[in-house]
Amino acid sequence: MVELVCLPAKMVIFEQNTPANFLYILSQGEVSVRYKPYDGPQLTIARIQPGGVFGWSAVLQRELYTSGAVAEENSEAYRISSAALHALCEKDPDTGVILLNRLAGVIATRLKSTHSQVFQMLVEGVHVAAITERVKEGRNV
Repeated sequence: MVELVCLPAKMVIFEQNTPANFLYILSQGEVSVRYKPYDGPQLTIARIQPGGVFGWSAVLQRELYTSGAVAEENSEAYRISSAALHALCEKDPDTGVILLNRLAGVIATRLKSTHSQVFQMLVEGVHVAAITERVKEGRNV
């Protein structure tokens, strides 16, 4: 059910809006999770360390990944297919509940971190816009 995969440095593991086929648990190395809003530059929203989970769109029965993942250095991860994971949860609901509870904790932590990053970018964007406006008007910065 679970397979160990080698992820060479700079390898794109999956891209945003591609089929969400696998959930990954990083065992070695570092992986960046990246999100590209339709109207802005790509953002690194998380850096996954050993023991961390990524690709959880596969567990949430989403058809596509909502973000992409790139190995920042030579890494290894265990992966399980969405289909195998759902079959396991159907066969053993108690295990499914444990997995979903742990995954919910990971998601909550990641969303909290992402919220603060987006807020900081918005604040910085407001400051840049204000400075640009002052320069255009010939006022002191």
